[in-house]
Amino acid sequence: MSASQPPHPTRSRRSRRSRRARAATVAALLLASPVAIPAATAQAHAPSTPPTALACSPNAWAEGYSDALNKLVVDGDTVGGLSALAYDSRRHAYGSVVDHSTGELAEIWFFDDPADPHVTGSLVLRRPDGTAYDENDFDGEGLAVLPGGDYLVSSETEPSVRVFGRDGIQRSELAIPARFLVAPAGEATKNATLEGLTVSPDGRTVYAAMEGVLSGDISATGDATDRRILVYRLDRHHAYDLVKEIGYQVDPGNRISEVAAYGSHGLLVLEAAFTAGYGNTIKVYAAPHITRSADVTHVGDLGDAGTALPAKKTLVADVAQCPSLGATAPEPQPNPLLDNYEGMTLAPGKGRNGLNELLLISDDNFSATQNTRLLRLTVRLP
Repeated sequence: MSASQPPHPTRSRRSRRSRRARAATVAALLLASPVAIPAATAQAHAPSTPPTALACSPNAWAEGYSDALNKLVVDGDTVGGLSALAYDSRRHAYGSVVDHSTGELAEIWFFDDPADPHVTGSLVLRRPDGTAYDENDFDGEGLAVLPGGDYLVSSETEPSVRVFGRDGIQRSELAIPARFLVAPAGEATKNATLEGLTVSPDGRTVYAAMEGVLSGDISATGDATDRRILVYRLDRHHAYDLVKEIGYQVDPGNRISEVAAYGSHGLLVLEAAFTAGYGNTIKVYAAPHITRSADVTHVGDLGDAGTALPAKKTLVADVAQCPSLGATAPEPQPNPLLDNYEGMTLAPGKGRNGLNELLLISDDNFSATQNTRLLRLTVRLP
């Protein structure tokens, strides 16, 4: 979903911060902390708890950020509108899909090292006949890389969840229940449908999360905090079948911007909001036992169904509470590190001392008042 200001394309190139400058910034923060660790020790032994000066919450710490991709022009094409984040082990790169933007084709951009990202390629997404999807019939919001290497991409337009080969050609699509379609065909609101998409670490389960509430799930008192998450499982024919729906409640005023599966049973949920003149709200919650959540497929109205059905969640990170790390913001923000973060993934590999690296990427909507920013957090997951 596009949040904040309307699109305003620009061709300017944001200068990159060098590794030396970034290291100096982190070193200064470490030295300023009352529990600072000598640099040599920090490199040799990862601390079980990072310095308090970097804390965003009791279970999250700011690691760094990069604006290197902001308004970057590659072969005459501006990088922007990035609304998802997933790691592609075959490319040794991260991918992010371009959302609905005027004049833009449906496309995945790939880049390397999140601490100092460089674009390594792109892939246009095409219909089975080879013609490219574009702004008229595609609004890319979610991205996952399947075990076989295919790309799973959600679009808010219908909505849809499609499977694309590594050549960018559509191979198949997942079934979407009728009530999830945009009104008047269903109960969904335009530009507030399947925003979050992820595949479990074992590759067997896909989660597709609704950004907004279905009209049938708004309570009699007007409460619109209930969301539905579609759950698909891999069958013996190597296809993903819809097996259940899970209920989830966002904080009042928030929307689901992204989801990321972790471990055997957990799901991270990126909740976001934007208020003109104030800025963005960005919080990451964990639903550590999402696989045990009740199936709400046959619950007609989540809004009046009671509190027993939604998945239990716990706060992992509140980006507004992070140190600013010297970041600047082109529009009002409660913390200049904030922006319109819409993509999220855990860095590949096992974490150290129970800690993991969590990456967020912001959608600049091709606007001069927003950044394409990569934020790196260290998190402890429940």
